[in-house]
Amino acid sequence: MGSTGKSSSGIGFFEKYLTVWVLLCMVVGVLVGVFLPGIPNFLSQFEYANVSIPVAVLIWLMIYPMMLKVDFHSIRKVGQNPRGLVVTWVTNWLIKPFTMYGIAIFFFYVVYRSIIPRDLARQYLAGAVLLGAAPCTAMVFVWSHLTKGNPAYTLVQVATNDLIILAAFVPIVGLLLGISGIAIPWMTLFLSVILFVVIPLGAGWLSRVIITKNRGLDYFENTFIPKFGNVTITGLLLTLVIIFSFQGQTIVDNPLNIVLIAIPLIIQTFFIFFVAYLWARAWKLPHDVAAPAGMIGASNFFELAVAVAISVFGLSSGATIATVVGVLVEVPVMLTLVKIANNTKRWFS
Repeated sequence: MGSTGKSSSGIGFFEKYLTVWVLLCMVVGVLVGVFLPGIPNFLSQFEYANVSIPVAVLIWLMIYPMMLKVDFHSIRKVGQNPRGLVVTWVTNWLIKPFTMYGIAIFFFYVVYRSIIPRDLARQYLAGAVLLGAAPCTAMVFVWSHLTKGNPAYTLVQVATNDLIILAAFVPIVGLLLGISGIAIPWMTLFLSVILFVVIPLGAGWLSRVIITKNRGLDYFENTFIPKFGNVTITGLLLTLVIIFSFQGQTIVDNPLNIVLIAIPLIIQTFFIFFVAYLWARAWKLPHDVAAPAGMIGASNFFELAVAVAISVFGLSSGATIATVVGVLVEVPVMLTLVKIANNTKRWFS
């Protein structure tokens, strides 16, 4: 996520109060959906292969600025401290998607069995799976900064994760949805990754190469990238208004479901943070590597999860609303983990 008006603490004004903006978008979207249903009906006409064109444009506005921050030259440093990367890779790709699946199954199918209908529970599970298979690639720079993480090492973690997403996201999501009995439109899933990862990642890399060559790295990182701070947050908030306008009546009918979805997502976030963080401590890694390793697993690339949920399941699906709840809880939960990481620095040599 881009930053606007960074405070001295390192987190931008919009990011710090992201939960407030999401709640406001939720209210506006629900009011539009209930009282002005003609607006979502009009927007639903602009679709191609189940992908909403207005939402796709807004998601590109969100994701492209994030991809500008990824420097693939950093991958050349991959061998300098491989154990920190092993913690990140194993936690993000061999543990996180499957624990998210297990925790979500337990809550949506067992704990909430008498509250949430089975069909809706299956959709919420699908949204949770999408969040679990999409580790953070942008906001982790903020969390790393707030925990005084090693910025160069964080960059390597993010760059390698982005490459792994290209190969691992579709198979992991396909596997977990498949064993849940959820129909998988494989072509839509592949198309989503191409639209929302490959193209923005390629555009970000190309922009970095061309602008750095012509104007220099300092201009690119300190002048060009900051221009997109407002663009990113605007894209996100407008997307959320559209999503909630499609979900308006559903949320009015089931307001408690937002809280019910949030509970397993929060539990998973804390669990994954401590898996990576304590593993890094056991391996005697420095705190400035351990903290970002915990943050990158705990935080989600929720923009990708939201984009894929919309493409695969539709704007009015339970899967989409589950991914949006991920956006809702992200900042307060991650700021709590930042505080925990800063207060336990003495655990590390």
